[in-house]
Amino acid sequence: MCMTMATSSGGCLNVQSLRSRESALRSCQCDSMMLRLGFARSPSPSTARHIAHCSLFTRSLLRKNTPHTVHKSSGPAKALQFVQKSVAVSFRLSRDSFRSSGAVCFSMASGGDGPTRSKPPKHTNRLSKEKSSYLLQHAHNPVDWYPWGKEAFDKAKNEDKPIFLSVGYSTCHWCHVMERESFEDEEIGKILSENFVCIKVDREERPDVDKVYMTFVQATSGGGGWPMSVWLTPDLRPFIGGTYFPPRDMGRRAGLKTVLLRIIEQWKYNRETLESSGERVLEALRKGTAISANPGETPPSGPDVANRCFQQLAQSYEEEYGGFREAPKFPSPVNLMFLMSFWAVNRATTEGAEALHMALHTLRMMALGGIHDHVAQGFHRYSTDSSWHVPHFEKMLYDQAQLAVAYITAYQVFGEHFFADVARDVLLYVSRDLSDKSGGFYSAEDADSFPTAESAEKREGAFCVWTAGEIRELLPDFVEAATGGVTQADIFMHHYGVKEQGNVDPAQDPHGELQGQNVLIVRYSVELTAAHFGISVDRLSKLLAHARTKLAEVRRARPPPHLDTKMLASWNGLMLSGFARVGAVLEDEALLKQAEQAACFLKQHLWDDQGQKILHSCYRGNNMEVEQIASPIAGFLDDYAFVVCGLLDLFEATQKVRWLEWAEELQQRQDELFWDSQGSGYFCSDPSDPTLLLALKQDQDGAEPSANSVSAMNLQRLSHLTGRQEWMQRSQQLLAAFSDRLLKVPIALPDMVRSVMAQHHSLKQIVICGQPDAEDTASLISSVSSLFLPHKVLILADGNTEGLGFLYKRLPMLSTLVPQDGKATAYVCENFTCTLPVTCPQVLRRLLLE
Repeated sequence: MCMTMATSSGGCLNVQSLRSRESALRSCQCDSMMLRLGFARSPSPSTARHIAHCSLFTRSLLRKNTPHTVHKSSGPAKALQFVQKSVAVSFRLSRDSFRSSGAVCFSMASGGDGPTRSKPPKHTNRLSKEKSSYLLQHAHNPVDWYPWGKEAFDKAKNEDKPIFLSVGYSTCHWCHVMERESFEDEEIGKILSENFVCIKVDREERPDVDKVYMTFVQATSGGGGWPMSVWLTPDLRPFIGGTYFPPRDMGRRAGLKTVLLRIIEQWKYNRETLESSGERVLEALRKGTAISANPGETPPSGPDVANRCFQQLAQSYEEEYGGFREAPKFPSPVNLMFLMSFWAVNRATTEGAEALHMALHTLRMMALGGIHDHVAQGFHRYSTDSSWHVPHFEKMLYDQAQLAVAYITAYQVFGEHFFADVARDVLLYVSRDLSDKSGGFYSAEDADSFPTAESAEKREGAFCVWTAGEIRELLPDFVEAATGGVTQADIFMHHYGVKEQGNVDPAQDPHGELQGQNVLIVRYSVELTAAHFGISVDRLSKLLAHARTKLAEVRRARPPPHLDTKMLASWNGLMLSGFARVGAVLEDEALLKQAEQAACFLKQHLWDDQGQKILHSCYRGNNMEVEQIASPIAGFLDDYAFVVCGLLDLFEATQKVRWLEWAEELQQRQDELFWDSQGSGYFCSDPSDPTLLLALKQDQDGAEPSANSVSAMNLQRLSHLTGRQEWMQRSQQLLAAFSDRLLKVPIALPDMVRSVMAQHHSLKQIVICGQPDAEDTASLISSVSSLFLPHKVLILADGNTEGLGFLYKRLPMLSTLVPQDGKATAYVCENFTCTLPVTCPQVLRRLLLE
């Protein structure tokens, strides 16, 4: 999903120099809009007309050459006449040209402590009392910022002022470009503070607010991304929206100052048109974004939807380097997991083989590419080129979580240790750099940092890149018996594509930040490199490992990028799944222990026992302790769905019933808070919140899977683990609500397609009867864990029926399944009918693969 993805390098924005990156961004925006508003739901003529009217009005205000003198309109006809005259020139410009003026977006990186970091702040606003890293980065702007809340809303109503809503996040590059250029500008700060109530929102802290206004911006501007800039009435209704704005006019592009003055004028003389235009679009969006099931509707056919999803992915697949577009390229774990699930039920077909190749080749090329940090582990956000070479250097927790699962799944499928090593590599990075001592995980690591301690300006990738001279200085020793009398540096540079002049294509470096620098990328297999230099593969592997260790030591001495220490329940739930799944497959007790610590963190710090609700976020305080804000943010649908999924993965990995019990409890609360009893499916946030103007159900699996997609599978798993048939029915109702989307454009919901497939094939209950600590029990469990079985749940029945524990109460059939001949025994059950008992791990493996 393009909205949640990012790009661009640091430095001041120069539209003419963005070249390939900006054109890629624009095509990404266009694809996102086509999926969201075109493919999935064709708006009715009246809906399209209302949105078009507001879009015209928006473009007229954001166009530099719009006349400033406007007379008060007496009605929609005159307002539209004004709009048509104002945007006459606009129609001669391309849509992409417009988006580059108001929506140069999808960008992440850093900011906050630039060249003035050592100077005492000249200004301090009320954001200084917040705990969000992003809000704190704006605490010293000459703007009278408010956080989202009643104080700001009341001020807007009492003073009858429009609201300027600015949304971003702490590692968003263009957010900080806009901060430096506009929000630190005294003149612009004065205009904002005197004429608007200015509200700053961290989209990771308030995804509910972000989703509502991003829907409006996408509909009316033709694109979306961050920073998001939206102007609202005092009752929170949007009337103009865009993304990044330069401070002042650039060519034909209106700067923020011009836009602000124009909106002030319109608010004074043409307010009725502003308000009515925005209201018409909102009403159209309420209808256009509605997702519901018709009475008696059933989910679509699993094989049909799965085949269509595969065909759509195959059409967008890039064969040389893998991935699903030319550039920029995003990891898209949801696509990869679907392809491996599709293979699992189509092993004997050419389509199944093709799906597996697409997934494995993409995972392999990513791991070899520059998007993979070969020195300090983990994956960057995405690649700016088609070969996965030059990344946007930000690292996000949700990427690490999903990629760990994708790589360990590839290991289960293919058996190649390369994929298991990458999964471990990801978790090593998270354990070292993104983990809090409480057991929780931080949100992100920035793309930008200071090249040296003396530097006054951050640069993208400065923490991660190398000059050839640095490599030669670090690895000067000659390698005995190697061909040609070469040094360690020669071998390292050959293997990782290091060049004397740098290996970054200038087209991927529009601001020259990476000039002369090298992004490490594996250019040859270890066999080829070893043969080239006449040494053994084993010796080469040790040499490269030693070299990477030396580079890692040097990197640790560099100024580190900004770390967003906000801890989110949703992303911690994803990471819980990562540690549990990898730990189970590799039988690694340390990883499973860290997974349990994460679950304990969630229960201790992000579960309100008194209110019986999940809390969305908590923060690392100045004393390195976990802190909470005065009014904690209640959890959203993502928080419940991702945590429930993580707990189910942890239960299957450890067979500790308490995690299943908590998962059931959370699912019940999720149903109470977010289920749409009329149209089915889950709302993204509390539908009764009066400050949210749209009740949305996320219908796209993007950088993160849709919470409805995850919930559809959670409900099926819980039904088979607890015997509650109503949850199976609820999963079917949810999938029926998304039928139109699934039938027309399943590529938008590959994770939900996996749930449709599971409904069709039905989940198997694999029951292991035996003592938990016995070797034969462990052997049977290991046989199950070694395989990728997308449609199963794993249950350990230890025979302890005293008092009838949780599992035996919920699944009475377990009492009928017993060990055979004193040995741990496996039963494979489907629809409450079980196979003959199996005691041999190899036989069980063959049975599961049938």
